Amino acid sequence: MNFSTEMVSPDARRAKPTDESSLGFGKIYSDHMFSMRWTPDTGWTDANIAPFQNLSLSPAALVLHYGQTIFEGLKAYRNAKGTVNLYRPRDNAERFARSARRLDLPPVDSDTFVEACKALVALDHEWIPRSHGSSLYLRPTMIATEPYIGLKSASEVLFFIITGPVGAYYPEGFNPVKIRVCEDFSRAGPGGLGAAKTGANYAASLLAEKEANKAGFTQVLWLDAAERRYIEEVGSMNILFKIDGTVITPPQGDTILGGITKNSVLQLLNSWGVPTEERSLPIDEVLQAHANGTLEEVFGAGTAAVISPVGQLSYEGKNYDIAEGKTGPTALKLFDELMGIQYGQKPDPFDWVTEVTPRS
Repeated sequence: MNFSTEMVSPDARRAKPTDESSLGFGKIYSDHMFSMRWTPDTGWTDANIAPFQNLSLSPAALVLHYGQTIFEGLKAYRNAKGTVNLYRPRDNAERFARSARRLDLPPVDSDTFVEACKALVALDHEWIPRSHGSSLYLRPTMIATEPYIGLKSASEVLFFIITGPVGAYYPEGFNPVKIRVCEDFSRAGPGGLGAAKTGANYAASLLAEKEANKAGFTQVLWLDAAERRYIEEVGSMNILFKIDGTVITPPQGDTILGGITKNSVLQLLNSWGVPTEERSLPIDEVLQAHANGTLEEVFGAGTAAVISPVGQLSYEGKNYDIAEGKTGPTALKLFDELMGIQYGQKPDPFDWVTEVTPRS
């Protein structure tokens, strides 16, 4: 798809952060954004890159009343060659299309999705941080903009992409986090929206996460809605357990988001000869493994944090230290390998990286 570009004038450009050690996550935005609109009659039109700006929506826009929205998250990294690496953007495009279909929104063609990401990154490449461990985060989003008070699928839709420099997702950085198993709430049920990256899933987690934070925990670990027995995922990442030499993770299904980073982790582990299993995992099995000394490591995997070691699990009022509260060797090796591939410092045997040439 061809699209126009309206560049920000030099005197209107935003001030770039000077201290990359305090970037945080999701607080700073780049100069430009991509957008295009859809209706049933026209399809996708008005594709353009323009200055970052506020959206204009009717108070009756369907997204505000019925939550018809999806999003994605991916990152761009500087490499030593002077170009930019996008990590697995086509996988994000394909998941975005799956989410769109589940929310009855119009899918964006994968080529268009990837080309829009590449063009935006090429234009705003100076916003990509230079320090190791930081990157440019891309947030593709689709919302129902049709003004209508009544439950229906939208006939007017906006797709846009914004970007911004980010550092570590968690305040702990790569240090182990503390996670509380949620006992009072459910995130997603069978046949629901759990496998779609949609705002409703994350809204469902906010209260539990807030309560966990007040109690000194970083995140919440969700159990299945039906029995409150089987492990599903953490609020912002998939979860993996190394038990007696085997890395076990819940299978992808309609209650768990298909994680791109988790998929990368499983491919790497298999290539290293580490046994892996994607299967239902009861919380009682994890606690038993902790009791008999075979629970070796627990770690999360996601775009935002990449790999996040878990140093403590809390369940039914009891805390369980994992690996003496330290980062385990598997999590560390995975983190180093993934970061090396993303920054172009290590070989990319799975062809995960899409290289982008900065726009002069």
